[in-house]
Amino acid sequence: MTSAETGTAPESAAVSTAKSDFAIDTEQQSLRELVRAYLGRFRTGGDLGLAPAIAALLILTVVFGALRPESFLTRFNFGNFFTQAAPICVLAMGVTFVLLLGEIDLSAGYTAGVCAAVLASRLDAGDSLVVAVALSFLAAVVMGLGIGWLVAKVGIPSFVVTLSTFLSFQGVLLLITKEGGTIGVDNEVIVALANKNLAVPLGWTLWALVTFGFAGQALNKVRARAAQGLTTEPVAAIAAKTVAIGVVWGAMTWLLNEPRGNNIRGVPIAVPVVLALVVVLTFILNRTRWGRHLYAAGGNPEAARRAGINVTRLRISAFVTTAALACIAGFILASRLNSVDPQTGGNDTLLIAVGAAVIGGTSLFGGRGRVINAVFGGMVFALINNGLPLLGELGSIDFSAAGPKFIVNGGVLLLFASIDALSRKRSAAA
Repeated sequence: MTSAETGTAPESAAVSTAKSDFAIDTEQQSLRELVRAYLGRFRTGGDLGLAPAIAALLILTVVFGALRPESFLTRFNFGNFFTQAAPICVLAMGVTFVLLLGEIDLSAGYTAGVCAAVLASRLDAGDSLVVAVALSFLAAVVMGLGIGWLVAKVGIPSFVVTLSTFLSFQGVLLLITKEGGTIGVDNEVIVALANKNLAVPLGWTLWALVTFGFAGQALNKVRARAAQGLTTEPVAAIAAKTVAIGVVWGAMTWLLNEPRGNNIRGVPIAVPVVLALVVVLTFILNRTRWGRHLYAAGGNPEAARRAGINVTRLRISAFVTTAALACIAGFILASRLNSVDPQTGGNDTLLIAVGAAVIGGTSLFGGRGRVINAVFGGMVFALINNGLPLLGELGSIDFSAAGPKFIVNGGVLLLFASIDALSRKRSAAA
């Protein structure tokens, strides 16, 4: 039947060719087709997504809950977990931007420490919060620009550059803290980041915003794709996801709104802070030209360069973005202990952040990853660091000591880096 007989306008040759080339289907996928497509990407495409992080969270919760239910499965520990996870999640989100380009920033942890120290020292000197925060972000931008310039313009591998700045920034932190001193933080706004909670009604308001906000944006995406003649996600899948988010987030809100230790109640302020960053950064990566260029350059830098993308400038901006998010993570680290010392952002902070991004599905080879995945990866490491000390001594091993913690974190990072490499190899073979 011709277009004249159906009463529709004839499709242009260009549109027809595009649909053929990119396998565009203007019909809505069924729920079964959506599941089949996901499993296909999982098996042969190397796209593991959130599956490893969610599996790790479930396994760890069951193990710690079974071994120490009296201390792990408590409302107080549940609330404490989110404040422990917040700085790791924010730093992991920052590291994601350089990992998307196939680069790495080993100094991000001490970038957070230096920014926290600048904030604390300026507040201690009597500067206003606005001035102290501005100077901290200025320090982050300078550090990010320096690293990005050396990597993108000079051509030094990011591993070498950031290993050097890891040591340098540690020295800067020691200078600011006067070779081992501690700078107290008593500003109410900064202290509230990791130590205060939302009022109960605000906690439920946040639940409504998350649940209905997800449904609204998902349906809007369906409408936009349908208007362009592209395949859309089935409404049944959106409804199922919305219900799951509503139930899980609702249960979390209810537990946190119940009194826990000294009558503390409410969702920690760190939760909406991390959530706001996820929303903003996801929008930047998915809906802006800069974000799309970041994915393109990470997947194939030479093709991106030939397409007119300024890859050099893109690399520099990615390191600046990582440093800026490390600055925010530094504020949360300073808030947790109400102070800054030479170990702020040090020890295993950076490796945990990189591991969090990898566990969440960000590839070490570039071109693949999402901000929300880094958050789930951060929660995995936060859960390990939360649960291990509660185990105490089991047999001849004291899990509350530092040694077992480093061994477990290192093993988990190696495991998921291996999964990423193997999934890439399978994708290439397919």
